[in-house]
Amino acid sequence: MTSHRFLLAALLAGAFASASAQDAALHSTPPINVAGGASDEAAVKRVQESLASPWKYKTKRLSKADVDALLAKPDSVIFIDLRQPAEFIQFGTFPVFLSVQNKDLEKQLAWIPRDRTIVTVSNHSQRAGAAGDLLTAKGFNVAGATGSEEYEVSGGTTVAHLVPRPRAAAPAASAPKSWSGGE
Repeated sequence: MTSHRFLLAALLAGAFASASAQDAALHSTPPINVAGGASDEAAVKRVQESLASPWKYKTKRLSKADVDALLAKPDSVIFIDLRQPAEFIQFGTFPVFLSVQNKDLEKQLAWIPRDRTIVTVSNHSQRAGAAGDLLTAKGFNVAGATGSEEYEVSGGTTVAHLVPRPRAAAPAASAPKSWSGGE
């Protein structure tokens, strides 16, 4: 197995394991609305402004219903989140995704699976639209672009990726007893 395929297989296996763990957690804890959703007036205003902007991309801008239909087929779709980690921690993302920052997308094409339908993700779908056009031009099957905040304001629930807690300092190991050397 080539190193590219091995790494991709490892990434996808980790994503599926993570999605399974998150799926199990969803049944025991209520979902976290990261950006505040429709109850967050500032988020609603940002989304309204974004949706009022002209859509200048060939890639389809996905509605909540479109995204939900794609999320129902996790074996055939991959979400490519183009944002920086701080953004998807703040605004949430989707259960199974690859994090490829927008500036690195063209350099990372070899790592993106060609056997899956792709959804590109940004906060308000503008970067995602541009990335969708690039991926389509490179021969990928792109279903469309979405914004995580747009999706949540429309009633969807994104997955929270929380900043890890700082680790507690490990207790200092006791110093080895010196050997007297006498036999």
